[in-house]
Amino acid sequence: MPDDAEPHDPSPPTSASSATLACDLLVVGSGAGGLAAAVTAAHLGLSVIVVEKESQLGGTTAWSGGWMWIPRNPLARAAGIEEDAARPLAYLRHELGAQFDEARARAYLDNGPRMVDFFQRHTALQFIDGNAIPDFHGRTPDASTGGRSVCAAPFDARRLGKHLHQIKPPLPETTLWGMGIASGRELRHFLDASTSPRSAWYVAKRLAAHARDRLLHGRGLRLVNGNALTGALAASAFEAGVQVLVDHAAGRLLRRGERVVGAVVESPAGRVRIEASRGVVLACGGFPHDTERLKALLPHAPTGREHWSAASRGNTGDGLRLGESVGGLVADDLAQAAALAPVSLVPRADGSVAHFPHLIERAKPGLIAVRRDGRRFVNEADSYYDFMRGLLAATPAGEPVEAWLICDAAFIRRFGLGAVKPAPIPHRRMLANGYLKQGRSLAELAAACGIDPDGLAGTVERYNAQARLGRDADFAKGETPYNRVQGEARPGLANPCMAAIERGPFYAVRVVAGSLGTFAGLRVDANARVLDRQGAPIAGLYAAGNDMASVMGGHYPSGGITLGPAMTFAWIAAHDAAGVACPSPTVSTPEPLFEEPIACTTR
Repeated sequence: MPDDAEPHDPSPPTSASSATLACDLLVVGSGAGGLAAAVTAAHLGLSVIVVEKESQLGGTTAWSGGWMWIPRNPLARAAGIEEDAARPLAYLRHELGAQFDEARARAYLDNGPRMVDFFQRHTALQFIDGNAIPDFHGRTPDASTGGRSVCAAPFDARRLGKHLHQIKPPLPETTLWGMGIASGRELRHFLDASTSPRSAWYVAKRLAAHARDRLLHGRGLRLVNGNALTGALAASAFEAGVQVLVDHAAGRLLRRGERVVGAVVESPAGRVRIEASRGVVLACGGFPHDTERLKALLPHAPTGREHWSAASRGNTGDGLRLGESVGGLVADDLAQAAALAPVSLVPRADGSVAHFPHLIERAKPGLIAVRRDGRRFVNEADSYYDFMRGLLAATPAGEPVEAWLICDAAFIRRFGLGAVKPAPIPHRRMLANGYLKQGRSLAELAAACGIDPDGLAGTVERYNAQARLGRDADFAKGETPYNRVQGEARPGLANPCMAAIERGPFYAVRVVAGSLGTFAGLRVDANARVLDRQGAPIAGLYAAGNDMASVMGGHYPSGGITLGPAMTFAWIAAHDAAGVACPSPTVSTPEPLFEEPIACTTR
């Protein structure tokens, strides 16, 4: 620290060139949890430094759908959707079972709406409602058919000014020529562009604007989904005076007595000591790319290399190790240690491989998933987490955890398949690099994939017969509200999630065991304070996002149960660090920003 700076000096340092910096609160990581904590703390009057080990901000949040599960949120209430606070709590109690932590669940549900109100009142972050998005498990008591979700509204990145290129762009394979596509109404326009003049005109305008932005600014300026969440939070942080240091990796926590008071970080210019009088928030994104911890906590990954996460590659368990180094404990008793999702491996021109999460197309009519025996094993329209649980249960010990998504020519023209885009985008490259398999007949497709041909033929015959009747007698596909909203209702279909697979050529993409991130984080209390082995808070140390043990206990009851708690507990942590009580909710009537929740990519 410079000689003229006091340990509690609230003014942020102007550069990282000194060997020592000082602030009130240090945040490690720049995803939704980290940036939400930083913005909230700055609003409460604290000086804040955010360190990010990657060269761009956003972590996995920047690649996400941007959805948050926040029951009784202000947008739902403004739309007239009111529910008793006991209902979402009861839903979680049913869903989480032995992993239900009432104190943390109540803290989350009580403060989630207040968090949304705070950000829409005081920051650049605005929201669109998910009032028609159901919970994943419609048969569970107290499940809702809507009103419990919000998403980041599209964000104009011009507000970032000189910081524009510090925001990590969306995962290329989920975009169209680098342009993010918002879930809901916008996605439908893109799917309908070849058949609807109105949609074609909408798409043409979006593409033209994106091309202009790339020409003039080097990237698109209309941010959507998790990229909008990242951009809006980052803009809010910069505007609030938060100092954000990229390419700075936290290596060691500093303690004074039993209190955490900062960290030593490695920067391009060398080692920097950052002293933080109010403590440190760990928000490094969990351990989806930490081979050793994957090996320890995921039974299907005995060497740690049998799991392909779609999370940011920089999320290597740094926060967990930092927390453990001062006595924190990583939860090892969750229902599942990772936010499971099927992932396909996409070869890139540079020789690298992208991990593509399959969140949208599985519920569309005309797709099935089979294992190597050619048989279905799950309701394909259920959540990505439930799909993977079904695949893990169906895979015999010693066999690789993999399946094939099967469709026909009509399906791939309409919806695409994984990283393969719908018509009129050609898929020759994906055939050439082996990502997409093709067969003029089902038998030829089976041979290309290593699937039992008789098993596949029998499965498709049975499935087609059921599709014509509109009833899946094997896995009840299309029978829950969540299934149906993810499908596509159209004339001639008795079930929005089922259509016959009958006109070749036929196509397949292989999916493997993957995730959107991890659940097993540091044990915390209802104020997001990291707990030691005796269950006592470690003074000055907080965890947020996936560095915090999931409040869902390793379950996945609805979309947005990663980002919703990340934002909420970060907001709570900032208040605790500032010594300010979380405010009571205010009556808010937000300006409605609506996006039709079709094929939402919730995380």
